Amino acid sequence: MKRALTGKESPSKKIKVCEEEEEDEEETSIAAEFSHPLPWRKIEAEGLDLDYAQLFSKDEADRLFKQLEEEVEYFTGEKAQVKVFGKLYSVPRKQATYGEPGLMYSFSGVHLLARPWTPTLEHIRNTVTSATGRSFNFVLVNRYKDGHDHMGEHRDDEKELDPGCPIASVSLGAARDFVFRHRDARGPKQRRHIEPVKLELAHGSLLLMNQPTNTYWYHSLPARKKILTPRINLTFRLIICQGHKDPKPSQ
Repeated sequence: MKRALTGKESPSKKIKVCEEEEEDEEETSIAAEFSHPLPWRKIEAEGLDLDYAQLFSKDEADRLFKQLEEEVEYFTGEKAQVKVFGKLYSVPRKQATYGEPGLMYSFSGVHLLARPWTPTLEHIRNTVTSATGRSFNFVLVNRYKDGHDHMGEHRDDEKELDPGCPIASVSLGAARDFVFRHRDARGPKQRRHIEPVKLELAHGSLLLMNQPTNTYWYHSLPARKKILTPRINLTFRLIICQGHKDPKPSQ
């Protein structure tokens, strides 16, 4: 049985500001009012810290989905493959990357250079920033044509990601299950028995994966063959590079 989740409102308005990495500098917490407060649902387990909210109404989410279908250009050829144990495999979904000039995201032997923000992606990023008080400079777009498209278990722990900044995941389209599994409870030789955590990510929703979630928990989007309609997922991130300074929230 998977863990039964009980949502609760997150009463604290304290947020952590993503800062440049400096050897002797510690992350500081400041009190800040969100521009557009949301009724956050806090989800916690051992080493797991998530915040979930409905970011867009159905009508607005429908409009944004349609606009993304027209704007986003997905990778093809070698950039639509990943390397697993030295072998190349086609990605079971479509992918694209957008963000600030020169930013690159690398995973599973693939190096993806960010294209310039589209108007819709920039609008969604600004809405996420207004709702969370966080700034992001990059987004990975995943499009699932139906329930056959999926994503295997992995952690978003690449070295270019700011470890102190959460990953903000916006879902548009078909609702899909999203499963978290503790690193000590994976595979046939589990070191410990820890129940997985399963969420259904709704159309127009926002999920924040806060530190230290990606240190201890793998996440996946399993195949669901009964799902016949598409889904677009946007994971906004803060990438650190030499000479990089935190982007200021757009007005």
